[in-house]
Amino acid sequence: MIQKGDSLPSNCIFPMRDEGLSQGFKYINTNGTDLFKDRRVIIFGLPGAFTPTCSKSQLPAYERRFKEFQSHGIEDVYCCSVNDVFVMEAWRKFKGIKKVKMLPDGSGVFTQQIGALVSKDNHGMGQRSWRYALIVDDGKVEAVFAEEGMSNNIESDPYEISNPSYVMAHLRGIA
Repeated sequence: MIQKGDSLPSNCIFPMRDEGLSQGFKYINTNGTDLFKDRRVIIFGLPGAFTPTCSKSQLPAYERRFKEFQSHGIEDVYCCSVNDVFVMEAWRKFKGIKKVKMLPDGSGVFTQQIGALVSKDNHGMGQRSWRYALIVDDGKVEAVFAEEGMSNNIESDPYEISNPSYVMAHLRGIA
């Protein structure tokens, strides 16, 4: 798993929907100024759109705390999942998400490069993201909140360390 002080992988491309473009996509690159240069952001990863913990707890909690994160120097909050752009957009709309931005990692390239790709074949989900949160400043990892016990085909679905309350406690200097 990526560590504090590491740089985010360069040249990972996230396809985003853009209804204004003829092909309907714009491609955002982790390299350069597209996402993270000169910006302090939170990226949180989760196993999948429309899954129970992700839908009921994690995504809505980050959305609710967005302004609080901003008051502590965070410019944007990104939700990264090994789902395609269509699923991520449908999930965002279904959940009424306005502030958290989606990072669809359909092929799992970014997730693999940060060391968070795990197999969830035991639940019929294939390759997915381990649950984590990162604070990133100018493309460099400032803090990592990865759930313990990362392994393939794990039965449990831990959600403690990567929750926004824990991340906020860190930003406040409490944790």
